[in-house]
Amino acid sequence: MKILLLGANGQVGFELQRALAPLGELVAATRSGTLPGGIACLRADLGDTDSLAAALSAARWDLIVNAAAYTAVDRAEDEPELAQRINAGALGQIGAWAARNGARVVHYSTDYVFDGQGARPCREDDTPTPIGAYGRSKLAGEVALVQSGCAHLILRTAWVYGARGGNFLRTMLRLARERERLTVVDDQHGAPTSSRLIAATSAAILAQWLAGAAPRREHDSGAQWHDGIYNLVASGQTTWCEFARAIMARAVAAGLIPREIEVAPIRTADFPTKARRPAYSVLDTRKLRERFGVCLPDWRRGLDATLGELAEMHAAQAR
Repeated sequence: MKILLLGANGQVGFELQRALAPLGELVAATRSGTLPGGIACLRADLGDTDSLAAALSAARWDLIVNAAAYTAVDRAEDEPELAQRINAGALGQIGAWAARNGARVVHYSTDYVFDGQGARPCREDDTPTPIGAYGRSKLAGEVALVQSGCAHLILRTAWVYGARGGNFLRTMLRLARERERLTVVDDQHGAPTSSRLIAATSAAILAQWLAGAAPRREHDSGAQWHDGIYNLVASGQTTWCEFARAIMARAVAAGLIPREIEVAPIRTADFPTKARRPAYSVLDTRKLRERFGVCLPDWRRGLDATLGELAEMHAAQAR
């Protein structure tokens, strides 16, 4: 099996390189054509149709995993056309190629397809109502992939962080070394989900999905492939403020910061941003559990594992 991994240098893509390797011959692709450390790889720029077409035509891919995206939520309000081209137009192109060539596609989407005004975890069949340019572009990508007719899995995730890349966890650790006190929004709710958990879970469900005898849609009686949309987030829920407090307490114990600093709660209204954020981003993962038998751990376990990884990385650098 030949697997094309798009966005291999992102925080999820980096973890997917490791997690998907046992499933087949994995080829990594990035927008620049290089991986961390200057290692050459396939070039695939989702904002450039010719670049993407060349990557898709580079081999007879059996599986395309798209971990690339336009993720600058605030900047998308000023660049909606670019966000649409990368997050939606490219998905239509990938889906059309996959449908013509009998390939399967895995794509990552987001809680931002919802407005966050609900009072219960969002299910896959809830009507999407994005409130910003980024969310609209990601929803358009979902629609384009489904309408292409290719065999697909769309995995919606949220509040993603990891030991690498730019994310909330790494920002909090940096600020903890620079400041005596932080203020963090306490009226947005979600489930912090580590990039390693996303990658490991993706590999587990892909092993089952790829074992299907023939492409079949989830509405077919007895379908084995279970194509469609699934929520993939850690269990439990918290706020950004409580997440920050958990980071501080655990990071001190891991030796990543010298002391635990104060984290004070503020309202979203006190921290204005160009793009609105969903207030309630908790996603229901029952469908993933029922279809694939996957039980996702509490978000605190992922945080402990990621901080442990960071501690090991820092210790190795110090040696």
